[in-house]
Amino acid sequence: MTLSLLSGSAHPQLGQVIGEILGVTPTVCEVERFPDGELQVKVGPLQDRDVYIVQPTGPPVNDHMVELLLSIDACRRENAGRITAVIPYLGYARQDRRTASGQSVAAQVFARAITTSGADRVVVVDPHTPTVETLFNVPVEVLTAVPVLATALEEHIGEDAVIVAPDLGAVKLAEHYGSVLGRTVVIVRKTRYSGTEVNVEEVVGDVAGRHVIIVDDMISTGATIRAAAGAVLERGALPDMVVAATHGLLVPANNADPVFPKIRRVLITDSVAARPTPDTDVPLEVVSIAPLLADGIDRLHQGRPLDDLAMRR
Repeated sequence: MTLSLLSGSAHPQLGQVIGEILGVTPTVCEVERFPDGELQVKVGPLQDRDVYIVQPTGPPVNDHMVELLLSIDACRRENAGRITAVIPYLGYARQDRRTASGQSVAAQVFARAITTSGADRVVVVDPHTPTVETLFNVPVEVLTAVPVLATALEEHIGEDAVIVAPDLGAVKLAEHYGSVLGRTVVIVRKTRYSGTEVNVEEVVGDVAGRHVIIVDDMISTGATIRAAAGAVLERGALPDMVVAATHGLLVPANNADPVFPKIRRVLITDSVAARPTPDTDVPLEVVSIAPLLADGIDRLHQGRPLDDLAMRR
């Protein structure tokens, strides 16, 4: 099958760079937006092609998710030979379980929708939920940006630096960073009350007099990073901290607190399109995952394994 690369409207720049690496010109999905908010997607001839749709589902999440579903359906109706949804950032992944009665499990709802639309396979990067593969009934390839970000981090850290997981959900990710960078891992235990309210209960590990690298899969409002930074500062960490996260959503918080207090540098990837920089003077460095995604797509197209690109479990 011939490889075809489709780029949704969520992040056409990323699709373009991936295409340049692969030597393929991306086909832009034609998206018509009606006055009432409905979308209509049109794709070109794709019969018997191996199609890869690049569409992160970052803000506005609902629009980009619906566009992805319609793009998959359009490819299926054009008799594509195989359809792979390449979703660098998977929206709704935080809603992978119920925390109270009466709640929906949105991650499972959209996983079913992606599959039902016609996707034969899904590629994601550092998803928030470690159980993402169980949500889909098609193969899921889970890639990681940790080595890419770790390489960029090396010039910003000293020999005494420690890796900090800002909550229990980030421990596996922090351990991966620790393994790549040869650093010990400190864990912050927290309780989340809302999207912007977080309370730290405990810091496990020694940070006194140490440089700190806080790592997470994503930065949304910065509430988790803010709470973890405050906790390690109280325990004697040096104030010039560095943060690394795969997905930089950078959504404005609903309070006046700075998003990144006492932090020297923030590293994110281009898994979502560039968003307005928060009201902070902290340097923001963007590291591209286009080479990672291009490598993954090329290997999948040729039937080669992705083991060394995958997230460690």
